[in-house]
Amino acid sequence: MRLLVCLSISILFLGSGCTTKPYTVSDQYMYVQSTGREQKKWELVWSDEFDKPELDSSKWTRIPPGKSDWNRHMTAVEPACYNLKGGVLELIGIVNKDTLKDPRPFLTGGVYTKEKFAWQYRRVEIRAKLESSRGAWPAIWMLPATTKYGPYPRGGEIDIMEHLNFDDSIYQTIHTYYTRELKQLQNPPYFGKAAISKSDYNVYGLEWYPDKLVFLVNGKATFTYPRKSDVDPSQWPFDQPFYLLVDQQLGGSWVGKVDMKQLPVTMSIDWVRVYQ
Repeated sequence: MRLLVCLSISILFLGSGCTTKPYTVSDQYMYVQSTGREQKKWELVWSDEFDKPELDSSKWTRIPPGKSDWNRHMTAVEPACYNLKGGVLELIGIVNKDTLKDPRPFLTGGVYTKEKFAWQYRRVEIRAKLESSRGAWPAIWMLPATTKYGPYPRGGEIDIMEHLNFDDSIYQTIHTYYTRELKQLQNPPYFGKAAISKSDYNVYGLEWYPDKLVFLVNGKATFTYPRKSDVDPSQWPFDQPFYLLVDQQLGGSWVGKVDMKQLPVTMSIDWVRVYQ
């Protein structure tokens, strides 16, 4: 009997160890990394290889149009702006051929994980290839899944990658109340630039820790944004879950006017992987 009890306890212990996860889940979709994971090996907790015939609606939503520069020309209903083939998701900026149905001169595609998947502290990597054209502004970025600190920009924004026009480099940027409203752009520096190979796929990444954000290109650190203790607390709203946006943006005050003769332009996504 004693042997049987000991054996049962051992099996129970081993079983509980096997089910230990590197995160806890709140509201069914927000993955918060477990305390103490920073020094442990990353574990894959969420991914999409885009190997299904249709976009996985349990993971992604097509981004609807909005009033900001970045989403002014987004469409969730134009099929020509989305293509899934050969394990690659294509987000495509096109000339609008039916301005009676939609008066906008050009349309484009994007996806996000809003209200489907968000996470706090982790490593995220996205393998993507970017085409260039005048007014093209593909981006990979993150926004808060909660209103913990109030409306934008108090909740923060993390831009993993933004590419403009025909540049051979990308921007990696932080936006917060601290940078936008208090104009604290150098304490610490709020953005960096990194070279890319424009004709190839590149892996854009971010390692997110409680005390710093480390941006990556092809596995190499390119820019680090640290948490500071001697500044206004709005400098670090990055202690809450964020969701991911991937979009082929077009036009706006930063990137400039779109040359419609250079459309279509495509952002190709090979895979997205999140580790904690």
